[in-house]
Amino acid sequence: MTENQEPTHEGNMTRRRVVVAGGMAVAAVGVGGAAAVNAFAATRDTATAASRSETCYTLTSESVEGPYYIDADKIRQDITEDQEGVPLTLVLKVIDAETCKPVRNAAVDIWHCSALGLYSGYESMSNGGGGGGGGGPTGTPTGTPTGEPPSGPPPGGGGGHAEPTDDKRYLRGTWRTDRHGHVTFRTVFPGWYQGRCVHIHVKVHVDGTWTDAGYEGGHTCHTGQLFFSEKSVLASAEVAPYSTSTITRTTLDEDTIYPGNGHEGGLLYLAYDKRHFARGVHARLTMGVAPDETHDSTDTVPSPSPTSS
Repeated sequence: MTENQEPTHEGNMTRRRVVVAGGMAVAAVGVGGAAAVNAFAATRDTATAASRSETCYTLTSESVEGPYYIDADKIRQDITEDQEGVPLTLVLKVIDAETCKPVRNAAVDIWHCSALGLYSGYESMSNGGGGGGGGGPTGTPTGTPTGEPPSGPPPGGGGGHAEPTDDKRYLRGTWRTDRHGHVTFRTVFPGWYQGRCVHIHVKVHVDGTWTDAGYEGGHTCHTGQLFFSEKSVLASAEVAPYSTSTITRTTLDEDTIYPGNGHEGGLLYLAYDKRHFARGVHARLTMGVAPDETHDSTDTVPSPSPTSS
């Protein structure tokens, strides 16, 4: 069985709405090979399937960068390294929200915490942990979410950039969008830490140059965060190593960073076998960006979700 995220009713969104006429359609997901197409068939955007002659997109919500970003020093698709966790395949499609055309040759960064809530490069500052006492998440968290840990810079939340404290770089990487605007990463399902729901950070860089050393120049046109449904997080808590976490969980609705606007705000479409969650999760999202603008998180202030308590 798979989890089907209901598609956002984009007709109700007024910011940068674009209608593509003349029979042009932008696929919600597309990676090489029939196997990848079949993996996402259960979560295909029904609005796109119903009317392939008209497709609307909005700008994907900007968000804070958080203090733990390390600039594009690992050019790779598989960012797992030796980290334990449920395999996660993440497919992003980057489009120009003005024209709906794919953004080609962009550099896409992602980074996130481990299954036990630790960030590479900042393990001594991270707020994760686990082992020994169970304490996986339940439907009702026992702590009061604040968007920040008790002390130090908030991992993945607000606050200025922090200098790395170690040389580890697991669960971080940068890769190039193809001619269709797609980029695929292989990683593990993120864990949680105090004050934040489960999430992945993302940046999109354009107008730079790909060299043997990596990606140089250009500017950041999008800084955001990607989010996971409560059902998927609760499913992860049933398997190791997530089940060993002793950290109090913050739900999606309680998170102070998630904007509460569904897929426009970074909520991923997910597909997985509910009976065998440990086998892996497929996640996808189309992100509408403004390539001619700069959004490096300095222009963004996190706002609480409408459903936050």
